[in-house]
Amino acid sequence: MAIPLSMMMMSFEGHRQDTCLFQNPVPTPSFNRKLMFQAPSTREVRSRTLGKNSVVCKISDSSPPQVSELKKTTEIAKEPKRILADTWKEIHGENDWAGMLDPIDPLLRSELIRYGEMAQACYDALDWDPYSKYCGSCKIKPNKFFESLGWTQCGYEVTSYLYSTYNMNLPNFFKKSLWPEGWSHVANWIGYVAVSNDETSAYLGRRDITIAWRGTVTKLEWLADLMDFLQPVSYQKIASRDPSIKVEAGFLHLYTDKDKSCDFCKYSAREQLLAEVKRVIQKYGDEELSITITGHSLGSALAMLSAYDIAETGVDLGEDGEVIPISVFSFSGPRVGNLRFKERLEGLGVKVLRVVNVHDEVPKVPGLFFNEQLAPVLQKIGEMSCWCYSHVGEELALDHTKSPFLKDKSNLACFHNLEAHLHLLDGYHGKGSRFWLASGRNIALVNKNSDFLKDHFLVPPNWWQTENKGLIKNHLGHWVLPERHDLEDHLPPQDLHHHLQQLGLVVED
Repeated sequence: MAIPLSMMMMSFEGHRQDTCLFQNPVPTPSFNRKLMFQAPSTREVRSRTLGKNSVVCKISDSSPPQVSELKKTTEIAKEPKRILADTWKEIHGENDWAGMLDPIDPLLRSELIRYGEMAQACYDALDWDPYSKYCGSCKIKPNKFFESLGWTQCGYEVTSYLYSTYNMNLPNFFKKSLWPEGWSHVANWIGYVAVSNDETSAYLGRRDITIAWRGTVTKLEWLADLMDFLQPVSYQKIASRDPSIKVEAGFLHLYTDKDKSCDFCKYSAREQLLAEVKRVIQKYGDEELSITITGHSLGSALAMLSAYDIAETGVDLGEDGEVIPISVFSFSGPRVGNLRFKERLEGLGVKVLRVVNVHDEVPKVPGLFFNEQLAPVLQKIGEMSCWCYSHVGEELALDHTKSPFLKDKSNLACFHNLEAHLHLLDGYHGKGSRFWLASGRNIALVNKNSDFLKDHFLVPPNWWQTENKGLIKNHLGHWVLPERHDLEDHLPPQDLHHHLQQLGLVVED
């Protein structure tokens, strides 16, 4: 079973005792989130001697294996209190995270986990059952999004959903309903835009606009990653001062394609996003703002592409003309564009931190042979082809073999799993440092959609599921899939066209 990793005191008489200390837990989706926006602990491991204010957990040698694997001896020393509101620019890459990754800064770890959970929410809220008439949509109304996932203290409000389509003839790329009259056969819900509320904004030190993208959920989830020929961003009418700026064709089409026959994707994901960000900036134009974009796998690629687009088109300019900082927290993301894309994105001031598992194959593609690791001369030669890619920003490399909780197995899906990345973040303290859970994040989350935890933790694999597979009893006592009458609430805002006109982006086909 899952172990509560909160602060506790246990004593076992008659056995040798070791000392184990846990810091305040970071709550997680569908579990306890009550403390999510309280200021994180400012204590940090400094030596082997316990501070006088530490809370100690005694664990005996006869403890169950899932407890004994948590054994450790640490010391927590008092340091001057750090407040996120005072340091958020540093956390978001103002200095390119210099000195913050090894050892990892505790506030940075906490924020990375939080934004990773916002990306994970895209998977948790997706209706991906082909027996559902609404397969490919979001199961939750926007105004109930985080609350319905059990994240009652998230402190953000979803302002708009994002939908995508793909005009290329690639069957099964999207999840499709088996129902002939399904909600849509061309659109898929792929993310959302959310804004911090007043209370959370005060804690964060600014009003935060967060954009979260998800990856695909079928066995073809890597398909867009592997369409590895480059296209100029201007090919899909994205503003570009340099025709040599290119990105992977599959990502570009997914971001810019639309289908006027469908109310959900008659505007492209790009148009939906830019219009909504513009609207939110206008609404909160007199406040300090930030734009934070997060995503996993394919969602990470869309996060990079959308960050470039927002900055290049000037959507990130406040009402006073001041540039709003843009940060990307990427999880297990592939390469997105060529060297010129990397240079331009970084030149625009976009800060990118990529969290990867070193055993995951997805961050190694595309550009398996021609990439940023080549000598400069060979990179120049590669730039003349359509297959030379370059990673962007800083990398935080994690290693799942360091976790005593995870199985020793060769399963690429487990290595790529987002919840596993968040677990590794919680236990990472720096290169060469011992793995231990700093926040007590519930290890059961690792097995939500995988079989990666060691069996003796007694957490069943793939346990995240809808109760009764979504079936309910109707007035006749029959088990049926319920109708949903709230899809109009999921549509893009009615004033989307107006904001696109303000941006000069409306082009009549």
